[in-house]
Formats: sequence, C-alpha cells, structure tokens
Amino acid sequence: MAAVTDLPNSSIRGTHHMVASADQLASRAGDRIFDSGGNAVDAAIATNAAISVTGPHMCGMGGDLFALIHTTDGVVALNSSGRSGSGANAAQLRAEGHTVMPFRHDIRAVTVPGCVDGWLALHARFGSLTLAEILAPAIDLATNGFPASSLLAGSLRRLDPAGAANLHELASQAHRTGALVKRPGVARALRSVIELGRDGYYGGEFGAGLLALGAGHFDPSDLAMSQAEWVAPLTAHMFGVDVHTIGPNSQGYLTLGSGVLASGLDLPENPRDEKWAHLLIESSKVAGFDRPDVLHEAADGLGLLSRIGDRSHLIDTECASNLASYVGPGDTTYLCTAQVGGLAVSLIQSNASGFGSWLAEPSTGINLHNRGLGFNLEEGHPGEFGPGRRPPHTLAPALATRGGDLVAVFGTMGGDSQPQILLQIAARLLHHGQSPAAAINAPRWVLSRPTTGFDTWTTAGGPSVELEGHAPAGWISGLANRGHVVTTQPAYDGGFGHAHAIMLGDDGVLAGAADPRARVSSVAAR
Repeated sequence: MAAVTDLPNSSIRGTHHMVASADQLASRAGDRIFDSGGNAVDAAIATNAAISVTGPHMCGMGGDLFALIHTTDGVVALNSSGRSGSGANAAQLRAEGHTVMPFRHDIRAVTVPGCVDGWLALHARFGSLTLAEILAPAIDLATNGFPASSLLAGSLRRLDPAGAANLHELASQAHRTGALVKRPGVARALRSVIELGRDGYYGGEFGAGLLALGAGHFDPSDLAMSQAEWVAPLTAHMFGVDVHTIGPNSQGYLTLGSGVLASGLDLPENPRDEKWAHLLIESSKVAGFDRPDVLHEAADGLGLLSRIGDRSHLIDTECASNLASYVGPGDTTYLCTAQVGGLAVSLIQSNASGFGSWLAEPSTGINLHNRGLGFNLEEGHPGEFGPGRRPPHTLAPALATRGGDLVAVFGTMGGDSQPQILLQIAARLLHHGQSPAAAINAPRWVLSRPTTGFDTWTTAGGPSVELEGHAPAGWISGLANRGHVVTTQPAYDGGFGHAHAIMLGDDGVLAGAADPRARVSSVAAR
C-alpha cells in the first residue's frame, strides 16, 4: 500500500455532493447517480450495490444492512438485519456439543439476509430515481467484469478447500490482483429486484436456492417476511453534539455510552498524548465489558446507556482497570453519502466475517453471511438462538447533528472493535476539531481481537490493547506503564477498521475522507 508520506493529508471537498466508500468503483457508481439527478439515498443504494459486486469478502446481497438518514425533519433509522430460520434450535446445537454458534460451513449461522429488503425500504421512502437507474452501475460491473482488488484476492487465498469450492465463481477468477472477475448470477439477482421487487429475490432464484441449501432450516414464510424495519434512532449528547446510532440488536449503544463517559473526562488537548489513548480505552472497557450478557434484540437501548452512565466511577484515570469480560458460551463495509441542502446517509452492510459462512447460494453464487454467530447458546439467555430472532449485531453506523443540523456521517467496519474505532474518530472530529482526513488517517488502538474479531468480550482475563505501527512511541511505553498489555501491528493495518467520514461545515462545504486501510477506498465529490 502507499507509504505514510503518500497518504492524502487533506480532506476531499465538495459543494454539491459527496460519496465515501471502501472501493473506488463503488464510489464512482454513487457519484454517477448523483450526477444523474439522484439524491443521497439513491447514491447510497448504488454505492452499496456496486461494492456488493466488487467486495464480496466484505458485504453483499447475502448480508445485512443498517442505515441512518438525516432529513429536514430529523434523523430516521433503518434496521434491516435478518432473522433466524424457523428451524433454529439451540438445544440441537448443544446436543451436538456446541458451546458457541458455528462460525463457518453451517447453514444455522445464516440468518435471512436483510440487504435487499433494506435497499427496497430506503428506495420506497426516499428514492428519486428508478431502481433500474440506481442498480445499473452494479449490473454493469457484474456483467462486464471488474478488476479484483488486492483485498479480494488475498481474502480468497485464506479460504479452506471447502470454502473455495463453495465460492468457486470468485476463487476461479480473482486469483491475483487485477484479474477480471464477472458475476453473472449477481447480475441476474439485481435484475430480478428491478423487475419483481423483493419477490424477484426472496421468492425467486436466490430464495429457492437458499431454501434448498437450508434443507428445512428455512421455511418459505421466513423469506416472505420483510427484514427491514424503520426504528427510532438511539441518541446521546457527547463532545458537544448529538450522536445517533441504531439501538439493539445493534451494539451502537457502546459508541454512545463510551462517548458520554469520555466526554466527562479531562482529555488531553493533544491526541498523541498516551493519556488520551488510555482514557478512551478505559471508557470503552467500562462501557462494553458486559455486552455478551446484556445485548439482545429486545434490550432497552436507553436503559443500556443509563447502565453505562451509572458506572463512570469504574474508570481509572491513571491505571489500566482490572475489568474482566464475562466468559460465556468482521468483515463489513461502511459507506456514507451527503448532498448540500439535502439528505445524508450513514450506511453499513456486512457479511459478518470475511465471505461470511463460506457458503453460497449455488445458482446465483451469492455468498451468505454468518451473522448468526452473534447468538448465544446458553439456555434461557435473552439472545439465545431460536426461530425468527435477530442476533446481537456488531454493525453500528453513526451520524452527528447540532440543533438538528447535520454535522457528520461516519462509521467503520471492524467486528467488536467498531464502537472503539468510532469513539476515537468522534473524539478527533467533534472534540478536537480535526479534519476528516486527519481523523481517519490517525493511528488507532483496538481492544484485542483474539481469534475472530467477534470475541473481544468473551475472552478470559479481559482484552489487551493492540496499537497500529504508526502510533506515537509514547503510546506504547506509556500504556504499558499504566498496566495495559500492549501489542503492535503494522501501520494502517486493515484489522483496525475501514472508516470513512463526511462533515458539513458552517460554510456549507462538504469535507470527507475514505480510509487508506481499505487500499482501494475513495471519495467522489462535486
């Protein structure tokens, strides 16, 4: 990737519209829709559809979707995360010896994908162009092909033989960076959505293949019910602004809870100070250590925020706390769009872990997420695996307002680390007044990703701290001296998220940045 000195040191600016995503082909698709007269929601759908074609290691039509939309009437939120099949049976998994949900190669980790339902709900409420116009760039990429990114080619090399066989269409083409990849099955699926709406997808070729692959795990009634639901956003005041996210089953409350805690601390003026990192780390630990016990689809988001606020006294401002997570039984893509004087969208869409379950619907070749990994197998747990349930979810988009006016849309991929990364970006953008480029390019810490990136809070002894290689030297020694267990990773490592941000200045000019950790990320603006 680019050397540190080659990174953009200033944000991209626009006076009309802006798109930021983890793939330049996807950003170009969104920009094309803006230039065709579409709005920010049209552009967000087009961007997501395009990266669903080019970035199947991160997202796709076989995954879930959350979105926040800033409108003149306020912020609205969409939860389009899928529910488990009618055949979901925790007792059966326990009888087979499982103590946690299967991670890969098991249809029971697959919930009904919510992505397409999310696109349709967004379009029905806010769309200004036809679906045929919006999905045209993605169909062109799927039909005529696209060059494989280094991340896609590299991710395919990590598949086991069974995964490579299931994802043969991708594995046989994206064997090197730049290789031409065509996805005709995805193109057919996109056309079916244009022609017949959700029935063309969930009731068509893809749905039939999913039912057959499930062998009784899914019932036709599971696919007949829309996964998209308009919900009230979860909101908290932090760093002088209102920050909005998705409530449970999303872990977005951790972004807000840790932000509220950090806002009450005396943060150093310079984020390079190791105490700045320490205070944010401790805010995240105090906010999140009990997540496995409290996060489920019926949880009260405001109640969870209150619970976090009541334990602010647990923050040790000088030393690493001994908080240990309870021991109990991702890859993602984030994108944002905005138009001056119009809508702004914070959208996150995911397969969960890279390529999801490593299963694919065999007819279209669309790979299936493994979002069911968030379920609990403890009998009687509120997040227990069961029919028609939504699992606890790592996806957590963010949107900031002041007096109802848009300030910023931002988000990241990163599994359990998403709220930790967003806390750092929010502090830099909103508290320190850094530009999007400065905030996105800045070094990050994350609480350790021991095995999968989804087990931060279920590891005995509590999490350690991982630092990016371009972190200040003082962070390493300073955090260690405070009692943190510290390890380092390469500079601009993809394990620290692919974050993007767009801010609207008081002068009405948009400023944005895409994450260099995504290698092929870009911002398109006019």
